Amino acid sequence: MAANQPRLTTQTLRVLGALMSCAQAELSGAQIGRTTKLPTGTLYPILLRLDQAGWVKSRWEDGDPHILGRPRRRFYRITALGERKAAEAVHEVQTVFGTLAWS
Repeated sequence: MAANQPRLTTQTLRVLGALMSCAQAELSGAQIGRTTKLPTGTLYPILLRLDQAGWVKSRWEDGDPHILGRPRRRFYRITALGERKAAEAVHEVQTVFGTLAWS
């Protein structure tokens, strides 16, 4: 595995699964957290590693927090590279464990 490639832990696969289930939409970190039920201390480092590896693209919400009345959200979307790598990982897992619900 290359140095910039994220480890494919169970938690990472859960995050990729959440992103793949809505591949055409951006999801906020909070939405991904609710879907995966991962604590923020686990979720956000995974999202950062996926972003650094190019598997996920992220952006900050437009708008002034004072006008929004809350902090800006960070949105995440899986990239074509991320989709390909996630599909490869799912294929490897399926050969061992069978079909996954989100594949």
